[in-house]
Amino acid sequence: MSSISSSWDGTITSTQFHNAASTFSEIWNNFDLGFPHWSWINCPKKPGFAATKLQGYLSLENMILHRTTEEECVLAGIEDLTCSSEDLCNDTAILVQKDSKERHHYDFHVIYSSSFRVPVLYFRAYCSDGEPLAIEDLEKDFPAYTAQELAVSKWTFITREEHPYLNRPWYTLHPCGTSEWMKLLFSNEPSVVSQGGVAIEKYLTSWFSVVSPVFGFKIPLKFSTFMNSTPSKSGNVATVI
Repeated sequence: MSSISSSWDGTITSTQFHNAASTFSEIWNNFDLGFPHWSWINCPKKPGFAATKLQGYLSLENMILHRTTEEECVLAGIEDLTCSSEDLCNDTAILVQKDSKERHHYDFHVIYSSSFRVPVLYFRAYCSDGEPLAIEDLEKDFPAYTAQELAVSKWTFITREEHPYLNRPWYTLHPCGTSEWMKLLFSNEPSVVSQGGVAIEKYLTSWFSVVSPVFGFKIPLKFSTFMNSTPSKSGNVATVI
C-alpha cells in the first residue's frame, strides 16, 4: 500500500472533525479510563445563523494535574501505565485522586480551526478556589521537556487567545505545523486507505497522542490499541481538500 505523503495534506474538514470527535469521545468514555469524560458541546446559536450539531467543540472539564515526585507517584484509574521508571515519576503530570492544597484544575476544549483546518487545543487552568493560573504557574505543572520548550518559545508554543465560543481568554497550543506532523504520523500507518487518505475515526486519537504529552499524560495503551484495530465504521476518510 502506498504512502499518503504525496496525496494528503494532513488536514480535515469541519464535518470530519465532528465525526472524529464523536467517535473519540464515545470510545474514550466507554473505556472508563479514570479520566473525566469528553463530551461534545453545541455552540450557542448566533443571530442570523441556524445552530447545527457541527457547530461546537469537544470538552473535558476538571482534569487535575499534579507534578509528581519520586516519593509521590500515583496514577488513578489507569492500569496500563505504571510508575516503574525514575523518568516517569519525575517528569509525568498525572491524575491524582487525593486531597492536596496544590491541586490545579484544567479544562480542555478541542476546537476546529477553519483557518488551519485542524483541531486546536484550548485550555484554562485554575486553583480549587477558581483563581486562574498564570503561565508561570503552569510551568510548574508541566513535565521538564514542556517547560524547556516554553523557556525557548513561550508565546509561539502556547498563546493566549479569545475562546471562539466562550469569548473569554484561554490558553491554546498554536496550530502552526499541525497538518505537517499529522501527515507524517499517518505516512506509514496501516489505516491509510487506497483513496489517498486516513480513517477519520483514528485521526483525533493520533492528534491527541502528540498533544497530550505536553501536559504530561498519555493516552492509555489499551485505548490506542483498540482504536488502531477498529475498522472505519463509515469508510469516511480524510483526503486532499
